[in-house]
Amino acid sequence: MAKIFDTHAHYDDESFDKDREELLSGLLDRGVGTVVDVCANYYEIIKVLDLVSQYDFMYAAVGVHPTEVYDLKDSDIQAVQMFAQKGVGVIDPAVLSERGCSPEQSKVVAIGEIGLDYHYPDTDKEKQKKWFSLQIKLAQQLNLPIIVHSRDAAKDTLDIIREEDAAKTGLVMHCFSYEPEMAKIYTDMGVYLGIGGVVTFKNARKLKEVVKQMPMELMLLETDCPYLAPEPFRGKRNDSTLINYAAKAIAELRGMNYKEVVEITAENARRFYRL
Repeated sequence: MAKIFDTHAHYDDESFDKDREELLSGLLDRGVGTVVDVCANYYEIIKVLDLVSQYDFMYAAVGVHPTEVYDLKDSDIQAVQMFAQKGVGVIDPAVLSERGCSPEQSKVVAIGEIGLDYHYPDTDKEKQKKWFSLQIKLAQQLNLPIIVHSRDAAKDTLDIIREEDAAKTGLVMHCFSYEPEMAKIYTDMGVYLGIGGVVTFKNARKLKEVVKQMPMELMLLETDCPYLAPEPFRGKRNDSTLINYAAKAIAELRGMNYKEVVEITAENARRFYRL
């Protein structure tokens, strides 16, 4: 049976505090083969790296979400760079040894999630754009792919991606939510699109059209858990075991079978993250 690759999760989130170990320990037996835990907050980077060091099937992305950049100083980019370069090596070597990880071993596979989010009225657009560009440059310096968050900021996101040539080290538009025309612009650039539980929503007409039309080789499966649980669990806590609902919806939209969707998206993910 093909194993699912969840390319975007947040198991460091406090909503998993009560049952995190039990849930993660059972993922392999429930059809999930690989998970990338994606950092959002600068102050949670160590927590993410510590978490992925405990599980062979987990990897990390390091970066600062656009709504979390406001308190950052320019010098903080150096710390983000250090975490990205050292990976799990920033954790106590004695702890790593207990877990069978060498101090130099890195499980950081991307910079993310970074980008622009203009959804809230108090948005500092210039600060967001500055940190988006800074973190793109960091990804290019380290030759790591980029995970982009973009909400209500279609034009500025695309403009910065073009200006910085951000797709050259690999780029995925996480939780893609724009029109099919914008999807084509991105896929023509070789950009991947992250597709998750939203594709199961009845009102997700634009996304369903995107899924029907986009190149299958540029599709990645993701949960964004604990958020965006698919139907029939909408509004509840999401986790990687529910990604099969999205895969089944994609299969139906494209006239494929479920196993094909899982196998192709997993291969896409391994290529994107260079695993």
